[in-house]
Amino acid sequence: MTESTAARAADADARGAAQRRIWGWWWFDWASQPYNTLLITFIFGPYVVGVVGDGSRAQAIWGYGIGFAGILLAVLAPLLGAVADRSGKRMVFIWFFSLCYVVGAWGLWFSAPADFNIWYVMLMFCLGLVGMEFATIFTNAMLPDLAPREELGKVSGSGWAWGYVGGLVALILMLTLLAEGSNGTTLIGIDPIFGLDPETREGTRSVGPLTAIWYVVFMIPFFWWVREPRKPDAVGIGTAIRGAWPELKSTLAGLPANRSLFAFLGSSMFYRDALNGVYTFGGIYAAGVLGWSVVQVGIFGILAAATGALFAWLGGKADSRFGPKPVIVFNVVALALTALAIVFVSRNSVFGIAVMPDSSLPDIAFYVLGAIVGAAGGAMQSASRTMMVRQGDTDKMTEGFGLYALSGKATAFLAPLSIGVATDLSGSQQIGILPVTALFMLGLVLLAFVHPEGFSRKEVPA
Repeated sequence: MTESTAARAADADARGAAQRRIWGWWWFDWASQPYNTLLITFIFGPYVVGVVGDGSRAQAIWGYGIGFAGILLAVLAPLLGAVADRSGKRMVFIWFFSLCYVVGAWGLWFSAPADFNIWYVMLMFCLGLVGMEFATIFTNAMLPDLAPREELGKVSGSGWAWGYVGGLVALILMLTLLAEGSNGTTLIGIDPIFGLDPETREGTRSVGPLTAIWYVVFMIPFFWWVREPRKPDAVGIGTAIRGAWPELKSTLAGLPANRSLFAFLGSSMFYRDALNGVYTFGGIYAAGVLGWSVVQVGIFGILAAATGALFAWLGGKADSRFGPKPVIVFNVVALALTALAIVFVSRNSVFGIAVMPDSSLPDIAFYVLGAIVGAAGGAMQSASRTMMVRQGDTDKMTEGFGLYALSGKATAFLAPLSIGVATDLSGSQQIGILPVTALFMLGLVLLAFVHPEGFSRKEVPA
């Protein structure tokens, strides 16, 4: 083999390895998305509403449970991020929190209506949720190492779209083969497969084991292809733990000096929390206010996931062409207006227009609003990942994504707790959704202070 032939072969091998690494990173989005799609929004959440029997009470309980999980995330995320940054051991944390994800999801099988224990159910649900959120933190921090800066928008957008496709496929399987409707059959009119008993809701409860098995199977490409770059100055875990808190304090103290990054972290803190509130309570709202069955909520989820996949991909292209900030601004506005519109959809009226109790107009309106939420949410979240790359110091990118995780979790309890409180005080699921609109608007105001190029602009204080 000549020297030039060997060089070409080595170059081809390197490109192949880089492409496999990107695909492995994308498979995490595919593997983890069903927790959001099946458990939080479209299958298990509405199931809890049906078992509890009171939409407002179920929404309040759900809000408090997820809110307290958010508090735990807010406390631990920055510290663990600092430990991973110093030790260079992100993959170790991904393995551990993947285990939490699988155990928590599987545990939801034990939620039969006859012996339903809301405290056990919320414990298992929150264990899996914490696992999913922390695993996402450490995988997101790998984004800057995957491709050149100008290609990161496409990489992020394609990954987010792939995740939505995974959630969509899982939801279709759940609705057609497992989840029983009010008549005891699935969406295609068959009994739940594997002999699952619709009387004890085994078809719907199997969403927990399905989500766990899905994650285990589809994380194989991630662990097979993704390799963490060696960190030359890495320290042991023990040393990293001891030094994490001082380093975190130093980082937080110096954060206000970078005005653009500071504004972006504050902005994303509010608009991401608001979006999570819409995702978390969309299915519960439809079940409680419109009286939808699990199957109807599932169809709603299919539509939202399909638009989310398409627009995350399109948003990634727009991100690479125009930059992430215009993509984020457009979609935050769209989501704020959509969240406000949801309040005006009920069984008796649509946007102030009275309808008959058997009218299909409320259902159609909610389907359309769900499609908009899916589309705008997918594009916005994908662009936010690449915006963090622009805002962060290239020499401290893992630390930057640790701050991004902190901003996402510092108030992760705000939307669910505010929805829970507003619902409790008003006794109305419709009024209870209003706080998310205010959170979107706060995020939009802070976006005005974010420079599109972030750290690369090298602000010089006056």
